[in-house]
Amino acid sequence: MPRQRLTPEQRRAQLLDVAATLFAAQPYEDVTMEEIAERAGVSRALLYRHFPGKRELFAALYAQVAGQLLASTRVDPAETFTEQLTEGLDAHIGYFAANRHTVLAANRFLAGDRLIQTIITDELDALREKLLGALPVTDARNRTAVSGVLKSWLVFVQVLCLDWLVEETCTREELRDVCIGAVVGALRPLLDEDPAPEWGAGR
Repeated sequence: MPRQRLTPEQRRAQLLDVAATLFAAQPYEDVTMEEIAERAGVSRALLYRHFPGKRELFAALYAQVAGQLLASTRVDPAETFTEQLTEGLDAHIGYFAANRHTVLAANRFLAGDRLIQTIITDELDALREKLLGALPVTDARNRTAVSGVLKSWLVFVQVLCLDWLVEETCTREELRDVCIGAVVGALRPLLDEDPAPEWGAGR
């Protein structure tokens, strides 16, 4: 069967799709460039022409994922703050659950890799800016305080979700609600307007 001819952009997308499947199915260290090339139906030389190594391929994949997850957290004035948080957290937790090996590789196996960590840090910074835009922040001093809380909260969510991937001690919905409750409680003392009046103590 003749090899399908694709444009460079199409081939790169295909290789990333194949890599995404393999990295999700098994630990990072068990995935090889040879296996990716074989599954994609290409030569190793062609694979290496697009990605110089497994680290660079994984980084390109994770950058793509980070962009998609970032897009899932929208700032929509028609929705409440908690509705926007729910949508974004559901997307993140859903991806984490379906791609456990990929997420653990990025955050633990490759925790010291500057390229991977830059991707993660950039996504967290962009998420913080989006969340800031959805809150009733009144002045520069207030913005700095709220930004600091959001930065710490995003790290809290990251650590909590990683621990949950290792041992699921609660449901996805409970995990999401713990995350929402944490940020709502942390922000209330800093804001003149309650960011989530519908999120009461009885939840």
